[in-house]
Amino acid sequence: MEVKKFPLAGLIEFTPRVFADDRGVFFETFCERLMAEAGADAQWVQDNQSNSKKGVLRGLHFQRPPHAQAKLVRVGQGRAFDVAVDLRQDSPTYGQHQMVELTAHKANMLYIPAGFAHGFMALEDNTIFIYKCSDYYAPATEGGLRWDDADLGINWGTEVHPLVSGKDNELPAFKDFVSPF
Repeated sequence: MEVKKFPLAGLIEFTPRVFADDRGVFFETFCERLMAEAGADAQWVQDNQSNSKKGVLRGLHFQRPPHAQAKLVRVGQGRAFDVAVDLRQDSPTYGQHQMVELTAHKANMLYIPAGFAHGFMALEDNTIFIYKCSDYYAPATEGGLRWDDADLGINWGTEVHPLVSGKDNELPAFKDFVSPF
C-alpha cells in the first residue's frame, strides 16, 4: 500500500495496489500491521456504510470524549470529496481542513484520528461510503460544524447547493465552537 501523510498531523491516505484482470479486481482494504506502522493504530469496533445520490453532503461530524472516534473511510462505489477539519486545540493546524477525493476505482482510504470533524460529498449517484470507527456511536456525545462555514473556507467544488440534512444545516458555526479536544 502507498502511504501519504498530510500537513494536518495524523491524517493518512492509504492507496492499495489494485490487481485487475478480465475477472475483475482484487485489493487489500485493511492491513492492521501496515496501518499501525504508518500511525493509524486505532482499534476498530464498528463499521458503517451509506449510499448517497450525487450532491449529497454529510457532515461535518464528530463525537466528543470519552467517545471520540478515529475513522478509516473509503468509497466502495462512486466518488466523494472527503473532508477532515482539525479540532485539536493545541494543534498548529487547528481549524484547518484537508480534502481528499476518494474513489472506488483508485480504492484509496483516509485515516482520520480522533479530534477531527469529518464530512463528505457524493460526486456520483449511488456513491457507497464505508467507514470503520474506533468507538461506538454515542448520540449524547455527537457534535458537528456547519459544512458551509465561511471561517473554515471549505471549497466543496460545486456551484449547486448540495443536498444536506436538516440536522446538518442546524450545526453551529466554527466561531461559536468550543473544542472538547
